[in-house]
Amino acid sequence: MDPADLEIHRRPDPSVIDAIGALLADLTVPGGPEPLSEQKHLDLAGLPGRRFTALLLPRRSGATPAGYAHLHPDPGGGTEPAYHLEVVVDPGSPGPDDAARVLLDGALAEVARAGGGTVTYWVPAATPADEDRAAASGFAPDRSLLQMRCALPLAAGGPSGTRAAGATIRAFGPGRDEDAWLRVNNRAFAGHPEQGGWTMATILERERAPWFDPQGFRLLEVDGRLAGSCWTKVHREAHPPEGEIYVIAVDPEFSGHGFGRTLAVDGLDHLARSGLTVGMLYVDGANDPAVGLYRSLGFTEARVDRSFVARVEGSGDPADQVADEEGHPGGHPGDQ
Repeated sequence: MDPADLEIHRRPDPSVIDAIGALLADLTVPGGPEPLSEQKHLDLAGLPGRRFTALLLPRRSGATPAGYAHLHPDPGGGTEPAYHLEVVVDPGSPGPDDAARVLLDGALAEVARAGGGTVTYWVPAATPADEDRAAASGFAPDRSLLQMRCALPLAAGGPSGTRAAGATIRAFGPGRDEDAWLRVNNRAFAGHPEQGGWTMATILERERAPWFDPQGFRLLEVDGRLAGSCWTKVHREAHPPEGEIYVIAVDPEFSGHGFGRTLAVDGLDHLARSGLTVGMLYVDGANDPAVGLYRSLGFTEARVDRSFVARVEGSGDPADQVADEEGHPGGHPGDQ
């Protein structure tokens, strides 16, 4: 596998996006992990303000690439540039392991070219071979993300939540509840690498998604004040369709009242009333209280996604590095 064959697109055009879409469609298996995460799909949708670099490994014949690496700059990465990386390879192509390694190393070279930074590499349903490949490219293990599933409806007489005096649950109101929800979410996930630091643009982007349903976005209020929420998402493309607890959050000021359980049960009951028979969610493997809560509700572990982290030094003459759109030295991949 020749690294010189790698195509790097810092401003992917529609033909490149179409080629990536064809590869992802070929690799999407009903009931299996998505080839790319939701964040990367939002990049590919061409939504305003989203920047990324696409690295393609072409086949000897045909328009669909044999592999793809998606490099996304993280604007909230801290004092130095930070990136999220995912790699997709067609297992039926010649030398899939070599292809994955070429894409992985090519993405790291792009980060070095742009001045360096921290790269977080996510692998769905990671195998020992994935872990070995990450280590060979200089990555260290970071986090484990559990996908958990349960049958719906929840078992009759099973664990339920408590509801304090004055507490009510209602559906989210678009155009009315964004500010309050953002305050609670960002307090609940302060410092969280993915869910913390959401902005109005972030939530409005999700509201425009075809799956968004305000009835499945459940808000718990105490005496008229938002205390927590359970935002659900339906995956109609799954076989059978699945209902996900997409984001669940309780304001730290209201911790200790059992509202997390109350919200989870309400969200899952809403999904069951919608005709779904499978519930699912993702939770950090190190979050023991949350994992314990979900197990008590009947969830079991279905798969483990893993992240790996590498620190990349800049390469080349700093004078050749182009300032990015915010004026920081060294351009993020995707800026040029």
